[in-house]
Amino acid sequence: MSSRDNAAISELLALLESRYAIRIMWALRDGHPQTFRLLQDSVGGITPNTMNTRLKELRAANLVTHGTDGYTLTAQGSELLKRLQELGPFAIKWSASQAKKK
Repeated sequence: MSSRDNAAISELLALLESRYAIRIMWALRDGHPQTFRLLQDSVGGITPNTMNTRLKELRAANLVTHGTDGYTLTAQGSELLKRLQELGPFAIKWSASQAKKK
């Protein structure tokens, strides 16, 4: 992997590691637009200030968009979530292997 590839991965992971970023995207996974208030309720426990900050970052990264009906994932955001869903089966196997060690 080139240093440019590593930099791109690091940049994406830094964004996703931001508190609530993945939870916001996960709350939008069904494709239905959500208003700020509904999205805040869907995410749970997020302050309006943090929500505004994350939405601004996710919009700048072209992962989330805002239309007349509310917030939705962009095509890139949807593609990213599809790829992240592949972690589910791995996580289950990994968790079981960790439990055997205990």
